[in-house]
Amino acid sequence: MADEFADFTLAAVQAAPVFLDRDASVDKACALIAEAGAKGSDLAVFGETWVPGYAGWAERPGNERIGPLLRRFIANGVEVPSPATDALCRAARLAGTDVVIGVAERDSTTHGTIYCTLLFIGREGVLLGKHRKLKPTFYERTVWGEGDGSSLRLYDRPYGRLGGLNCWEHQMVLPGYALIAQGLQVHAGAWPGGTSTRQEVLSRAFAMQAAAYVVMTGGLVRKSDMPADVQPLMHEQNGHSAIIGPDGEILAGPLIGEEGILTATANLGTVMLQKMIADHAGHYTRPDVFDFRVNRRPKLVARFDDGELDAAARQLRNGIHAGDIRSPQDLAGAFEDLAPRT
Repeated sequence: MADEFADFTLAAVQAAPVFLDRDASVDKACALIAEAGAKGSDLAVFGETWVPGYAGWAERPGNERIGPLLRRFIANGVEVPSPATDALCRAARLAGTDVVIGVAERDSTTHGTIYCTLLFIGREGVLLGKHRKLKPTFYERTVWGEGDGSSLRLYDRPYGRLGGLNCWEHQMVLPGYALIAQGLQVHAGAWPGGTSTRQEVLSRAFAMQAAAYVVMTGGLVRKSDMPADVQPLMHEQNGHSAIIGPDGEILAGPLIGEEGILTATANLGTVMLQKMIADHAGHYTRPDVFDFRVNRRPKLVARFDDGELDAAARQLRNGIHAGDIRSPQDLAGAFEDLAPRT
């Protein structure tokens, strides 16, 4: 008897945040998560830096308003974990749906760097993980720090292997392939929002390359949603959200210029069929020609040694000089003796 796969429901949540107001944006996100859950969604995806809104005003770095805006932006950043992430986790649990949402993540050590981050939240009410955008684009580099390869991971969910990227990480090619190589099946593509960002072209191409469902969610940036002092500095974005099948065809949307929640039915059997046609981590690749390596070690700013390593090195050196360590077995025993006891 053949394997059978249950249908599941994907949701793209297109809405404007309460711009530059973290707590109000989180409250609105929680209400939208509840709405997505009521629609039967297994996964609800929001746009890039949805909390507390996309920093499009950074395109005008010489403007006198930028300094105060930067202060407001970082003051409304989301630390991970924090009461803001706790609220989002609680909303996901109550709604019974997984959530991927973009946040402006504030560095919890320095409090001075903002990352363009995707949060992956499970329906159990737990934070599964996060992904920091690897390379901010153009003027974004004046606002956001760079992520590292430690978050290029998939999450095994009841409906499939879930991953996600921000905006032009889809244009970078290699971050997407790092997810494809792990067997990506459902993908959250978060965008600042708008037809002008090439998001549909890149998302549909990625869906075909990955043979995965792509929930392409754009942020909605309208003058009417902006504080008055920000309006002159922002370009409007029309959202242009859609849900794309693993063959690159649009299943729902695009939703243009208005708030709403798109849903579409998905099935892993369809993913498997498309991967049979072109499996870019299997039969449709050439590992004998291409050697692809991903550094998933977290980026370290500093390392602090409190003397234990120096003391251990001295002890090993003294043992060698004294003749107590003469073989690999002796060395292994010495390392075992140095291991911390729990």
